[in-house]
Amino acid sequence: MKTHIVGEVMNGDVVCASRETSSQEVLRLLNRHRIRALPVVDPDDKVVGVVSGTDLARGRPARTRTGRGRRFPLPGLRRSTRGSAATAVGELMTSPAVTVHPEQRVSDAARMMERHRVDRLPVVDEEDRIIGIATRRDLLRCFVRTDEEVRRQVIEEALPGALGLASGGVTVSVRDGMVVLDGCLPRRSDIPSVIRSTWRVDGVVGVVNHLEFEGDGCRPWPHGESP
Repeated sequence: MKTHIVGEVMNGDVVCASRETSSQEVLRLLNRHRIRALPVVDPDDKVVGVVSGTDLARGRPARTRTGRGRRFPLPGLRRSTRGSAATAVGELMTSPAVTVHPEQRVSDAARMMERHRVDRLPVVDEEDRIIGIATRRDLLRCFVRTDEEVRRQVIEEALPGALGLASGGVTVSVRDGMVVLDGCLPRRSDIPSVIRSTWRVDGVVGVVNHLEFEGDGCRPWPHGESP
């Protein structure tokens, strides 16, 4: 089953700032490159935060973010280090930054964006050095698929991969990326495997489980339980 990863869609040409970069310089960079935010890096190109136009507008001291994303030298890296009397980025940036690894799945990165309410993620190596940037638009390119394409991949790849056999007995319908699974499976333990495998298909935004398992006839998945 083809699964897209962040390294396949990221942009390797990244505009960065340092902690000492002035707010005026960051604003100039945002306007010049028509972007909403940029990573803040230390002298070793390690990501220490992110600064956005909203941060500059608020003009308040640095705030912290709960939680921590996973962290993965960059040709053409452009960093502004010009200081000024204005507030330095280190006082305004959001830290720590939510970052992703190039080998993470695009679907996982998209969920991180949604969870943290951001529209771009710095991509870093195993030493937290920046190697690219992944925007919401970059990730969405992988999800431009018809419902029929998603349905076909669930039937032809996800279900056989989870069950080790043909998908007979399971009915799959898809609408706007939402997959509905109906049918009866031989074993209760098959149900969570099928759901996990379906979630891995690019373009799936949700899974509705109506699957049942055999016993004294088919029985629905116990109410309130999740696989």
